[in-house]
Amino acid sequence: MSVKTKTLIIQVCTEQQSITTTDDSMDSPQEHLSEFMEKLSSILTDLKDDKRVVMISNPHIQKAIESLEVDFRRAESVVKSSRISSTHDENIEQVTQTLARGLGLVLFASHDVVESSKKAEIEVLRRDMMKMSGVNKTNLIMSSDESEFSSYDRGVVEEDDRTTIDVDGIVEEDDRIALDVDEIVEEDDKITLDVDDVVVQIKYGDDELLKCALNGLKSLVLDGMITKEGVHHEDMIPVLFSRLSSSKTDHRLIILRILQALAAQDDEYKEMMAEMGNLSILVKSLGHDLEEQKEAVGLLVSLSDVAAVRRRVGRIQGCILMLVAILNGDDQMSSHDAANLLNALSGNTQYALHMAEAGYFKPLVHYLNQGSDMSKILMATALSRMELTDQNRANLGQDGAVEPLVKMFTSGNLEAKQSSLNALHNLCASKANVQRLIKSGIIATLLQLLFSVTSVLMTLREPASAILAKIAAQSEVGIVLVKQDVAQQMISLLHLTSPVIQCHLLEALNAIAACPNASKVRRKMKENGAVRLLLPFLTESRNTKIRNGALNLIYVLSNDMQGGELMEQLEQIHLNTLINIISSSSTTDDEKAAAVGILSNFPVSDKNVTDMFMKANLLPILVSILTSTTPTTTPHLLAENVSAVLIRFTLPSDKKLQHLSVENGVINVLVKLLTCGSIVAKSRAATSLAQLSQNSLTLRKSRKSRWFSCAPPHPTDTFCQVHDGDCSIKTTFCLVKAGAMPPLVQLLQGNERAADEAALRCLATLQQDEIWENGSNLLVKMSCVQPIMKILEEGISLKAQEKCLWILERIFRVEAYRVEYGEYAQVVLIDLAQNGNSLLKPTVAKLLAQLELLQQQSSYF
Repeated sequence: MSVKTKTLIIQVCTEQQSITTTDDSMDSPQEHLSEFMEKLSSILTDLKDDKRVVMISNPHIQKAIESLEVDFRRAESVVKSSRISSTHDENIEQVTQTLARGLGLVLFASHDVVESSKKAEIEVLRRDMMKMSGVNKTNLIMSSDESEFSSYDRGVVEEDDRTTIDVDGIVEEDDRIALDVDEIVEEDDKITLDVDDVVVQIKYGDDELLKCALNGLKSLVLDGMITKEGVHHEDMIPVLFSRLSSSKTDHRLIILRILQALAAQDDEYKEMMAEMGNLSILVKSLGHDLEEQKEAVGLLVSLSDVAAVRRRVGRIQGCILMLVAILNGDDQMSSHDAANLLNALSGNTQYALHMAEAGYFKPLVHYLNQGSDMSKILMATALSRMELTDQNRANLGQDGAVEPLVKMFTSGNLEAKQSSLNALHNLCASKANVQRLIKSGIIATLLQLLFSVTSVLMTLREPASAILAKIAAQSEVGIVLVKQDVAQQMISLLHLTSPVIQCHLLEALNAIAACPNASKVRRKMKENGAVRLLLPFLTESRNTKIRNGALNLIYVLSNDMQGGELMEQLEQIHLNTLINIISSSSTTDDEKAAAVGILSNFPVSDKNVTDMFMKANLLPILVSILTSTTPTTTPHLLAENVSAVLIRFTLPSDKKLQHLSVENGVINVLVKLLTCGSIVAKSRAATSLAQLSQNSLTLRKSRKSRWFSCAPPHPTDTFCQVHDGDCSIKTTFCLVKAGAMPPLVQLLQGNERAADEAALRCLATLQQDEIWENGSNLLVKMSCVQPIMKILEEGISLKAQEKCLWILERIFRVEAYRVEYGEYAQVVLIDLAQNGNSLLKPTVAKLLAQLELLQQQSSYF
């Protein structure tokens, strides 16, 4: 038996004995009141003289004492009455009760200030006074009819009926125990207060008194000492909810625990708590700190077996969203309770949709699997319209949403098919979900639907084509469509469908054609005239998305066309269309990149094509694309394709075209690409610069030729030490004057190797037979030997290695360079001789001979 229970039993037994004694003694009420007032006078004097009370100067204590003094003076006037009739006996009992209540309030207010012995004395007197007043002869917690309140009571409360908790039968007479009151108070350290006093303090008390009152009520509730009549009579549940909405955190926690205890005791209390206002207050607690959140969600779970709660709580704004957040939180108990509550609410389809919108999809998936046909359609339709993140899609797939949707599509009615296809389209942006779709076997059905001419099913072709486009876009799984060889059938449908379906089909076709393993598919498409079928979309379609899709597909197919094959497919009108797309300010960079890419796939050596390009003024258009923006802001594909076309305009066989290109600023844009273009653009830019540099030697103006001329010498800043003459960008296309050397060397020093061959070929133009020594001196000065040796050693490209050996052979003709770099070079060259490609060995032998490691005519190789 707990200390609290023993204390309760002792108090009941003691009071029953005292009541019996009082009934037997038959002393008059006036005599009792006089005796009580004598003791009360002493207590009042002690309280007013208590240093702790004076020092603390608590306004609640002072007010309680002042109120008790007023009641005391009124009691004195009653005692002095000369005659005491039976009517006056009733008045004395009321006065005694009022004094007892006032004394109880003093005790409550000064609980933390007054010494334990004094508290025990006050408690004993208060209890005796209440017994004498006849209001607690059989009850532990007193109840009363309407009585005259003390002045303190009138200041803070209205007249209330008091709750009674009957404890008859708690103990039997043979269980009575006698203990000293002081020991009881010290052991339990609690004040026995009436329920009505506690509720009054909960209603109107400030923070300090409220906490004490709440703790007191909590103990009474947990001990089962609050009756149903008391809960109703005191409006206890509305009072607690009212305080819950306005109290501090620690007070709210106590209130929530009291409410949970009440809910556990009686289902009727749950019904009282199920009011919409109460539930709204509880939902607000879900957004507070973790401890309060835990208590609130626990209480809501307890209440969820009430139908009205399940019906109402989901309508409260933010409730489901907060429950889902708690479900995903770190606290296991709160998460478990939130899951239970969400499960209880999920019987309402609208709530299940709200949960899905908040990111909790299991109820929605449950309806897709086991709901009625209408519920399934409702869920699928809602799912098709949701804004889903990648994680949402992954979660839906893991929760099993794909399989029931596929089942709806294959076996449902038209409405079910439509809603399920739209939902699947929303889900198949996830690779994992696309894998699930493929595993379900839906692709064959989608293709069959796509080629169907049944009028009823025509409306399903749009979502079907959209899903196929998404499947094709997943490179890892799009190979399934490549293997099924459906591309040609899709192309045949292009002119027979709506613009929306055309967009989806072109999206799918582009993804299929771009697949690395689709070379056979691309070849079949070309052989079956795919390009000719696509060309009308360039000139006739006003839908930019369709035109862009057709343009991209033609570009992808043109990459595999050889010789004049592309020229046979395109006519002059199509070339003009492509050039208009490139020059237009309204077209996107992607469209321009595809159009330029198609033009770059025409044979470079075809002079007729070049003439057509020149007549269409293509060269300045291309240069303006690169000069109007920086290479870092120009999309990589556009810059790469422009640099590919520029190779045509810098061919060394046509110096006139080279001069025209340079006059249009080609060299500047090529050097810019070397600095900050992609590795592909850098390689193509280096190729064009190499072609221009091949003619620099023949275009130079030699200073020697002017020694006997009367013309004044040229300024020294035009003289080029490599070409041993006067050079400039526009006249001789000189790499040195163009500032191309630093970016070319940086290109060799970098970690990307795709542009090595083009960069080395460009540098090699500075080592032509007439200027090999000047060029070698510049390369050594620019620190080119180390990166060249590194490229040679790594051996990624055979052609790059051949060019490295060619350059090193000229550099090592100079004895000083053989001495400086020979030791490092011989290690690389010997390893290359032993382990390198056999095609390189003759050149390697020549270099080793230069380094005097082999005789010039050695037969070692």
